[in-house]
Amino acid sequence: MKPEYRSLHRARQAVILIFLTCGVWYLNWRLGSFNAAHPIFSSLLYVAEMFGFMTACLNVFMTWRLSVRVAPLPAAGLKVDVFIPTFNEDVDLVRRTAMAAQAMEYPHETWILDDGNREAMRAMAQSLGLRYLARTDNAHAKAGNLNHALPHSTADLIATFDADHAPRRDFLTKTLGYFADPLVAFVQTPQDFYNLDSYQNRTDACSHVAWSEQSLFFRVIQRGKDYWNAAFYCGSCAVIRRQSLDTIGGFAAGTVTEDIHTSLLLHKKGFRSVYHDEALAYGVAPAKIEPFLKQRVRWGVGAMNVWRKEGILFTRGLTLAQRLNYLATVLAYFDGWQKAFFYFAPVYVLMAGAMPVSAEGGVFLLHFVPYYLLNFLAFEEISRGYGRSVLIEQYNMARFASFAWSTLGVFRIRKRFGVTDKHTEAHSSSLDFLLPQLAVVGLNALAIPVGIALFYAGGHLPEDGMWANVVWAAINTWLAVLVVSFTLVRGINRRNEYRFAMPLAARLNGVLGTVDDLSPNGLKFYGLLGPAAVSEIMPVTLYLPDGVLDARLEIRMLEQARSGEATYVRSIGGVFQELPQASIQRIEQFLYGSDAQWRVNRYHEDSLTPLQRLGVIDKPPMPPARIGHWAGCEVVDESGRSASNQVGLVDSLPENGEVRLLVYQVLNAGRRCSLQVHSRAGLRTLLVISGEYETILTGLGSLYLYRMTLLSMSAAPDLAFVAVDAPATSTAMAA
Repeated sequence: MKPEYRSLHRARQAVILIFLTCGVWYLNWRLGSFNAAHPIFSSLLYVAEMFGFMTACLNVFMTWRLSVRVAPLPAAGLKVDVFIPTFNEDVDLVRRTAMAAQAMEYPHETWILDDGNREAMRAMAQSLGLRYLARTDNAHAKAGNLNHALPHSTADLIATFDADHAPRRDFLTKTLGYFADPLVAFVQTPQDFYNLDSYQNRTDACSHVAWSEQSLFFRVIQRGKDYWNAAFYCGSCAVIRRQSLDTIGGFAAGTVTEDIHTSLLLHKKGFRSVYHDEALAYGVAPAKIEPFLKQRVRWGVGAMNVWRKEGILFTRGLTLAQRLNYLATVLAYFDGWQKAFFYFAPVYVLMAGAMPVSAEGGVFLLHFVPYYLLNFLAFEEISRGYGRSVLIEQYNMARFASFAWSTLGVFRIRKRFGVTDKHTEAHSSSLDFLLPQLAVVGLNALAIPVGIALFYAGGHLPEDGMWANVVWAAINTWLAVLVVSFTLVRGINRRNEYRFAMPLAARLNGVLGTVDDLSPNGLKFYGLLGPAAVSEIMPVTLYLPDGVLDARLEIRMLEQARSGEATYVRSIGGVFQELPQASIQRIEQFLYGSDAQWRVNRYHEDSLTPLQRLGVIDKPPMPPARIGHWAGCEVVDESGRSASNQVGLVDSLPENGEVRLLVYQVLNAGRRCSLQVHSRAGLRTLLVISGEYETILTGLGSLYLYRMTLLSMSAAPDLAFVAVDAPATSTAMAA
């Protein structure tokens, strides 16, 4: 039984079919255009082009239809255990995941599986009332750790989370209902990451974008695989049936990627998989290039190990569609060899005068240009806006050497399982991992003037061929420079703790304002601030969903701006001093295991495709405009009463007669309220009527984001934040 699905729009279908037809036409023509003077080079180029077309065909097959799932309600009385395997991760990191797991709404028991056998981890588990299990050896790494725990558990279902992946409160209620089907072996959800400044993230608050290198996989490819009953278990953010595991002898061992191997073994037994396309847990993505590339190498080597061990195409038990889906996964890593050839081919052409194609320039362009333009258009459309070709090509450039290296796992090259580094501090220079990209820059940049000089000196290439390869080499250089510059920027040492772009009402030294840069270690505060100095300590009160939290803040940074001739303190950044453990845990519960920063800031991953921009396909509904600037406010109902838990945040930029209000309690529908807004311009009053709201879950309770009808205001909206965009300067002390 296949799930409900959404097929490609007819216009997109037409583009794909035209591309496939053009691809067959182009590659057939290419068979007669080999350069006999350079047969090996010419053949390699054709093989690279054929590989690209074949993987494109597999991608079309996988993603023509995307599954559409609606979570059924879970049955009562299921026995659920939550396994959190850990080896060498920080206790604080694991604690955040464990607390979020504890807070999940369906009855369950949470286990810490400590392969490091650490006393500090044991003490943390005991302090939270969790089950703790360690073992004396690390055989088979993560798979061995999970398998060691299975005999100690009597649960019907096992939820697994990596040590950094904190689940949302409704994770179990959104996934357990699928197990009413006795053939469902596991339910996988997306792996999302809260640190939006990671190496794999491209976040732009101005355009609401928070795109990730894995967006295409989790938003499109896994849904396509799900239609064919080929979505695979990713090792975290998933629930797996114990009885199904028992039929294959537990989690698959013997490879460094137990997840895809376990999936394949379950599919061979005839079990079904479910991919629930809703982000329900949030982890830590690699901050820098080193752990990013090491993680991809491990995935690639593991995929090769599985291919060698299981065969995939010729193994028994899989359907043809499942075989093609698994084949597409392992072939993706051979893309590294194809990209390497394309990155260095123009260097060889320009320096050696070796044209790989024997055809007159105009004839070649007549075949080449339509095929590659359609290739680009087809990728954008079948990716449904998650492809972002330019960014994808930058990540292809960043990881091509790692992908190519990982494919050597086919030849029994093994890699020891390694935990992805979750820290932001650098252990080695980023340049150590940029040698392939620097080689692309150096050789292509050198080849351009050398090739031009050789052409004018001796005409070693046809003129059109020379200029075509100059353009090719220039594009390669540009891509590699983008990757090198981005990597160096990401490699700059930052705070050890990610600060969430999550607005929160707070009082600093008695002044009501807004926090928008919060972590368990510190914050940044905006408000009507008086004189302050670096190293000064001030009292701060945070308004959290479960009540207030009082702390002391040591000022580390003063950000100043100008309004006319006057200079004022625009924001204060600082770190908490002597914050009790209970208070730290409350902040952690509020921040981790929640999508609040996405929901409040209206972040999205997709972009308009070319057909949508042209109006051929309807554009998706536009989300509400981004919040302008939040200001602290007190909510006073028409009876004139106000309470501390009705302190909230209001958008400073009313739109279409509406303002947005973020509070911690549900307001009476249609009730007139006045919002006493505190901003740098002073106190003003907005008279509003409560309207629709959306609920945002956190580990401490819910936030309610209201759209309020604006009746009147005591001051013009523009006065709320005078000179908010004025140039700012900072006075800071190293944190």
